[in-house]
Amino acid sequence: MVRKFEEWWNTVPADLRQKARAGDEANKPLLNQVNYVLLHLHLAGKHDLKPTHEELKDWLHSGQVDVLRMSKK
Repeated sequence: MVRKFEEWWNTVPADLRQKARAGDEANKPLLNQVNYVLLHLHLAGKHDLKPTHEELKDWLHSGQVDVLRMSKK
């Protein structure tokens, strides 16, 4: 089963969520923020908390996570 981004995000430790998204919570998550969390989970040896390749691909292709922030002109 492929989880939605928010389902996975709720499993991430709160302090890591806050560091990754501080001041940007009103916007859609960015891939860079997800990568920040993935790196910290990896370094902490918490591989069971990381999303699958399929989940990451789904979040990007379905628009749950943006690759970059585009400003409106």
